[in-house]
Parts: sequence; C-alpha cells; structure tokens
Amino acid sequence: MMKIMQGRPQDTQGRLPKEVRTYELLDSLNIPYERVDHEAHNTIEACAQVDQLLQIEICKNLFLCNRQETVFYLLMLPGQKVFKTKDLSKQLGVSRLSFGKPEYMEKFLDITPGSVSVMGLMNDTEHRVQLLIDEEVIKEEYVACHPCINTVSIKLKTADLLEKFLPKVDHEPIVVRL
Repeated sequence: MMKIMQGRPQDTQGRLPKEVRTYELLDSLNIPYERVDHEAHNTIEACAQVDQLLQIEICKNLFLCNRQETVFYLLMLPGQKVFKTKDLSKQLGVSRLSFGKPEYMEKFLDITPGSVSVMGLMNDTEHRVQLLIDEEVIKEEYVACHPCINTVSIKLKTADLLEKFLPKVDHEPIVVRL
C-alpha cells in the first residue's frame, strides 16, 4: 500500500544514485517535499492513484526537440492538458517540434522515458535543455514530479521550484500558454 512520507528515505540502499542525488540537492536547498514510493508509472494516466494520495495532479513532462535535433526542451504542463505541438512551435518560433530521442534524454538529463522530470535539469550542466512551463503550472501552490525515477513521486511548493531549485541548477524557465 502506498503512503506519503516526508522527505528522503531513511535507507537509500537499492535506490539509484540519480534519485539519491535529487534528495541531496533538495535537502541542501532546504526544500521540504513529500514522497510516495510506488510501482513504475510510465504514463500520466498511471499516476492517478498517486495524484489522489498527494492531492495534486502530477505534471506531464515532455522532452522535445527541433527537427534538426540541435535544440532541446523540457515542457511541464498540467497532467490532463492536451498538448498540440503546433501551438507550442508557434510560440517558440520553431518550425516543427517533435519528441526527443531517449538517448538525448539520458545524455543531457540522466533520465529515461517515463521518468522525465524537471529534477533532471540538475544533470544538465551544459545547459542543452530549455525549460518550458505552462502558465497554469506556475499558478498552482504545489507541483509534483518524479525524482529522476518513475517509481517515486514527490510534491513540493512551486515557489521552491522556481525560487530555489531552478536558480541553483542555473535554468531560467520560459512560461508558455497552451
């Protein structure tokens, strides 16, 4: 049975280093968070039970790129919001967006499909990925995402994400309207 836990797990044995690094970074920034351990969830639909438990809709996170695969984006939007590439392409002035390949996702963010998360930006030290956040996400008091692995979900204050986490990982978001 899933339950909400406060902060990092007491025992990190058996957990991936990238997950543990996420907790270490959040703790070093004094960002409180709630955590739910669960089975692997590869889609936003599979997160429904976690959403109920955390009393929040987990963000949909999409890894995108331009046609030439030279510019990469991480898009955060409300979980149930429909995404149309043409709307976002127009706002960004990019001729065509598509989903980025898993190998770029791993190379730049150290995450795999199904685990895409804003937390992966801590691994983007070369600033290859531009963060895009739908304006509705910013209006919410809390945001929920994976700590770089899809067997855990965390909930933290949106203000902490914007004012502490993103400045620390040196990523400035672009707010979009979808």
